[in-house]
Amino acid sequence: MEVQKLSCSKNYYDVTNWSVGNPYEDIGEVLNSIIADIKRRQTNSNSNEGGKPGAVIFIPSGDYHLRTQVVIDISYLKLSGSGHGFVSSSIRYNLPESEWASLHELWPGGSRILVDLTPKEGDAESAGAAFYIKRSGNPRISSVEFENFCIDGLHFTEDGSHIPNPENTYTNGKTGIYVAGAQDSFRITGMGFVYLEHGITIYHADALSIHDNFIAECGNCIELREWGQASKITDNLMGAGYKGYTIFAQNFGGLLLTSNNVFPRGASSVCFDHVSRSVITGNRFHSFYPGMLIFENNCTENAISSNHFLRDQEPWAPMLGYDNGLDDLYGLLHISGNDNSILSNHISETIAAASIRPDGARPVILRIVSGSGNYIANNHIVARTSSAPSEASDSCFQAQVNALTSTVQPSALDVITVQVEKEAILNTVLDSGSATQVVLDKTVNAFRPTPLPGEAI
Repeated sequence: MEVQKLSCSKNYYDVTNWSVGNPYEDIGEVLNSIIADIKRRQTNSNSNEGGKPGAVIFIPSGDYHLRTQVVIDISYLKLSGSGHGFVSSSIRYNLPESEWASLHELWPGGSRILVDLTPKEGDAESAGAAFYIKRSGNPRISSVEFENFCIDGLHFTEDGSHIPNPENTYTNGKTGIYVAGAQDSFRITGMGFVYLEHGITIYHADALSIHDNFIAECGNCIELREWGQASKITDNLMGAGYKGYTIFAQNFGGLLLTSNNVFPRGASSVCFDHVSRSVITGNRFHSFYPGMLIFENNCTENAISSNHFLRDQEPWAPMLGYDNGLDDLYGLLHISGNDNSILSNHISETIAAASIRPDGARPVILRIVSGSGNYIANNHIVARTSSAPSEASDSCFQAQVNALTSTVQPSALDVITVQVEKEAILNTVLDSGSATQVVLDKTVNAFRPTPLPGEAI
């Protein structure tokens, strides 16, 4: 009965039942026409204490090419599909084409939008966005929601690097959702994003919720740019490419990151640029490179607690030649800022001694580059040697699982668990490494080592 009521509502649209355009050939034209109809009908901003309730646009399961950018400039619009449809395009593109015929599926599915835009060099960064959202004036555009469909960038392209397979460049100029200006209470839930250079790019976010999405095999996953406040990124499965961010936030206050499962290959799992009074807790982060968490440009009063960080080596043969360009002295966690708390995290590093860069260096796990008042306590840091990457597998899934579930106890890896640079003073490091594992100036920083067996406490 509820579905029947919705289908009869003047504010409920089905893209397959609209009179303008063909959604399978260009869903962008159809969606823009529907938005124009909503604006034509909803003109009175104050009628019986209402007037512009917006609408729901339903995208049934199917493949829909998008050749016209969708422009959203109304509040209370919900675009809803019937399945996020994610499947790994990277695995397919790194198989011989002779094996494609035996695959059960070749492409993502569900309610799937195929981004057929072709941005050119020199175009605005928004030119390749499937969904472009902006409205000037007051109040800010509010409560636009994306739910339960897939945005697929289809292919990556040659970017001048001349790598053997252009599908591994993570470059195509395409963005899934691009929000160009201030907004309030947007929600992105249950979505799938794949093979986009930028999955979600949002400027000036306020009360934003990015929850329970699958965002992977994108050059960058989530970018919160310029400034914003009071938002959350929760319960997502995601992982960027080797030269992009999985989560990036800039000039932000009050951001909550929790219960996310972040896959490897992102140049960084989390990068904060001048972010303050935010929380990173209860996440699982996995990376193949140093710099998996970066605080830069004076991040202040943030809490990093009860996360699991794992850095190991790329086990999948097609991706062995790629990394983020950082060496092992950079630090897995690279912190610049003041009065941050880094508490009760589990941090694991398992790499082959021959893979350490520069040769013979002691890898740095947690590096405080600058700042004061940072409080680092009760972090459990495990560092082990691993087998050489030459043992990598051609099967992505099997290689990852075998690497993650291995319980063989190799020899300990000599690391610096915490390094506090000379520019950083008045910091506190407690129980996060032994006396030989922590490097800092004890005359300007407080230090209590983790006791070793047999040592007096």
